[in-house]
Amino acid sequence: MGGRAASGASAQRAGRLADAFGRAGKSVVRAFDDRLGEHGVSTPRSKLLAEVARMQPVRLADLAREVGISQGTASTLVEALVRDGLVARGVDDNDRRAIRLTTTPEGETQARNWLRDYVVVAGEIFSCLTAEEQRQLTRLLDRIAESLDSPA
Repeated sequence: MGGRAASGASAQRAGRLADAFGRAGKSVVRAFDDRLGEHGVSTPRSKLLAEVARMQPVRLADLAREVGISQGTASTLVEALVRDGLVARGVDDNDRRAIRLTTTPEGETQARNWLRDYVVVAGEIFSCLTAEEQRQLTRLLDRIAESLDSPA
């Protein structure tokens, strides 16, 4: 009976944690969207653009994996970035069937500006935490992500 109570309490604690995590995550995304909307590109598209700029030339599958989204979602976002003239598709010199993504000059500028502002907004959002709390939270979130990404 004691084990069952501990199990129930543990499950309730985990449920409260999941709720708090979900609320915080939505609030953080909303804050980024609100504050970075002046760039004219959504936060997910901007994040993808910044990763293309960092990793280029990059294959779509590698980009999706790095950002943590499905290849289908990445493809949709990249298509919009191509239409907006921010990303270009090119052929891989080693595999003519493969497509490599690069930023256009306009995309490079936009990625750089967005990243600069992203860091400023992140600093403002997380200023309610001390530097040590920020490091600790980063370690905990990385641990959760790694445990979910690793094969069962």
